[in-house]
Amino acid sequence: MNLETPKKFRGLANQAHQVAANYFRPISRKYDKAEHAYPKELDLLAALLDGMNAGSPDAVGATSASKRGSGQVEEGVRNGGNLSALLGVIELCWGDVGLLLGMPRQGLGNAAIAAVANEEQLKRFGSTWAAMAITEPGCGSDSAAIRTTAVKDGDHYVLNGEKIFVTSGERADAVVVWATLDKSLGRAAIKSFVVEKGTPGMSVTRLEKKLGIKASDTASISFSDCRVPAANLLGNAEIDVQKGFAGVMETFDNTRPLVAGMAIGVAKASLDRTRELLKKAGCTFDYRKPLLSVSHVEATLYRLEAEWEAARLLTLKAAWMADNKLPNSKEASIAKAKAGRVANEVTLKCVELVGALGYGEDELLEKWARDSKILDIFEGTQQIQLLIIARRLLGKSSSELK
Repeated sequence: MNLETPKKFRGLANQAHQVAANYFRPISRKYDKAEHAYPKELDLLAALLDGMNAGSPDAVGATSASKRGSGQVEEGVRNGGNLSALLGVIELCWGDVGLLLGMPRQGLGNAAIAAVANEEQLKRFGSTWAAMAITEPGCGSDSAAIRTTAVKDGDHYVLNGEKIFVTSGERADAVVVWATLDKSLGRAAIKSFVVEKGTPGMSVTRLEKKLGIKASDTASISFSDCRVPAANLLGNAEIDVQKGFAGVMETFDNTRPLVAGMAIGVAKASLDRTRELLKKAGCTFDYRKPLLSVSHVEATLYRLEAEWEAARLLTLKAAWMADNKLPNSKEASIAKAKAGRVANEVTLKCVELVGALGYGEDELLEKWARDSKILDIFEGTQQIQLLIIARRLLGKSSSELK
């Protein structure tokens, strides 16, 4: 196995790292304190990404996360859009998770469109900034329990329901909304719809005040007799009871590795900064020595680095499998579960290792600790990921293993 970053992506990863260091970090604290204020600096960066994608067969960012083929017969191992998106996310989140989540046209809704939209929809929504609305009051972790309805009426669907915790829900141009076509058919009837901003019947009802990722807005959205063109239903409109929930769930195969990448990025930032501060304090690091012969601080940092490396490799594998059109649902959940937990542990332990320095606003360590918590919660909580992994390993259905 070659575990190095593919040569064709090294330039991209380096550019993303430079953006994180010189663009995100300097404004990170500013927008952490100014919650709900839109970071206007992101417009320029988003425009640059749009320019890179224009006319290029290899998209950069969330829009490249898909198992869709290029139309050409490819042989051998492929390093494609999922891996490039992941490597970019890791580096950018080394700078700031909230700013990445707040970047135009790089939302999880964009990854959802890339994953399941047909060719006509890809062209139509190619320049759209899309948020993703799944969670509802009363069914946070169980996506199959969605109660928002979509009723066919001529050339439209009429949506009714409420969504909460929608990242970029107020700022985005559109929202990818999960809704059921027929509650009696269970999860098989759940489809995703692109609802464009300004559509009558759609309204933002609340903005959340959060522990972290404050540069990104998180909204509650209600839908009341909201008429959406039938052409905005992503993928196949037919209800396939045999396939069940798999249609819309394919989105997670692409987005969960990206969220894991966010966790890896912020954890790496904490490890790097902690090592710098400990060196300044006189701590030495010698990886050749056995753990029992080094200081507790040294041993702890080594252990955290090992956990981080394990999470990184699992996440790279999940993205690589998606690029090579291999079933990766289990691996995507493994990556998300491992990386989310590791990011929480690493960032909090780094605050602890440097003492008072890590607790004050003079350092970004305390901010990274706050930002990391959401990465173990959204896109499926730690507990839900472990349940999915158990089902895959044991060959159990969701009704057999709850």
